[in-house]
Amino acid sequence: MMNLVVIGSQWGDEGKGKIVDLLSESADYVIRYQGGHNAGHTVVSGETVIVLHLIPTGLLHAGKIGVIGNGVVVDPGALLEEIDALSSRGISVSGRLFISEAAHLIMPYHKAIDKESEKVKGTRKIGTTGRGIGPAYADKMARIGIRVVDLLDPGLFREKLATNLVEMNYFLEQLYKVKGFDLEKVYQEYMEYADRIRPYIADTTLLIDEAIGRGRRLLFEGAQGTHLDVDLGTYPYVTSSNATAGGACTGTGVGPTKINEVLGVAKAYTTRVGSGPFPSELNNEMGEMLRSKGKEFGATTGRPRRCGWFDVVLLRYSVRVNGLTSLAITKLDVLDGFPEIQVCVGYEFEGKVYREMPTALKTLEKCTPIYEHFSGWSEPTTGITSYDRLPKNAKTYLEAISEKVGCRVDLISTSSKRGETIVLRNPFQ
Repeated sequence: MMNLVVIGSQWGDEGKGKIVDLLSESADYVIRYQGGHNAGHTVVSGETVIVLHLIPTGLLHAGKIGVIGNGVVVDPGALLEEIDALSSRGISVSGRLFISEAAHLIMPYHKAIDKESEKVKGTRKIGTTGRGIGPAYADKMARIGIRVVDLLDPGLFREKLATNLVEMNYFLEQLYKVKGFDLEKVYQEYMEYADRIRPYIADTTLLIDEAIGRGRRLLFEGAQGTHLDVDLGTYPYVTSSNATAGGACTGTGVGPTKINEVLGVAKAYTTRVGSGPFPSELNNEMGEMLRSKGKEFGATTGRPRRCGWFDVVLLRYSVRVNGLTSLAITKLDVLDGFPEIQVCVGYEFEGKVYREMPTALKTLEKCTPIYEHFSGWSEPTTGITSYDRLPKNAKTYLEAISEKVGCRVDLISTSSKRGETIVLRNPFQ
């Protein structure tokens, strides 16, 4: 048995798509366990760029099984668009994609409430994508959510929808002053989705358990990143699900004793999309240079990412709360040509030095980063697949990161292309 969780260890957008795609060659099942179509995993194969939002990345490989777990919230329209887009590329997911019957549905009113509530927050906006993710999770916790399995019972689905629309339309019309939704129109729309999605719906907890019993290799694919976790991230500037390794268990029904390794993906620098604290952010020419060289624009929204130096405090926290067994460092090539590279090793706030991640939002927002300086390298690293061929200063940088965060480096990505990766150790092997 070899089961691996791959997660983001910063604020998402670390390049998990490429790493999952690479490791999927060694896996039998690839399983999404949280988030929704607010996540965007980008894979570059040759000259082809594919961005996936809901469908597990592993399905780009022939013969692999993809599972959307119970911890995911599913917009059926977005899912079907993705299935159709893959089909147009000659990639069929029929018989290879399974959706948990216990996953919750994103409804039209979730998207409307998401957008309208964000408008009234003013300067305290979360930076949501407006795709209904948060409100869908809120309904789940309030125990009024509608699940995928409900699509299979038209009468029950209609009853739940009618009950919810009374409250949701009141919010939209009275609080936000926008038009509500018509019961019949939404019902018919989702019944059409039901007809197409029906073949994919399954008891995925049983499916996964049987796969583990047969000794299959499972890769659990996280979305977003550790510091966007609703419990352990920089709250309230977080996503609405558990993006940490523990979410792989609750989001799929797999016990923690069945997980063998946890691989954390981190950029060789740091980025963040949307609002929230970012101690090592560079609001200067250097930050613009990182954004330009790294093509730092959201795969889902296209929004420019905020950029800054690598943050050891951020990563050491991720190692601890996820129990990371190894790291994958991505975008090392973006740092090529920088004469000096800085690494944030602590924070200073009101005369106190923090070497571990503080919880207080004010501390994170107002702190001053403490940096250590490293010499850069002029030799290009793009496309290198052998550690020995890396410039000496690049090796020094990577080894310092590993030592400071307390976790070994298994993979080093030197471009966005699938094959251009240094594999020091394959976690599956």
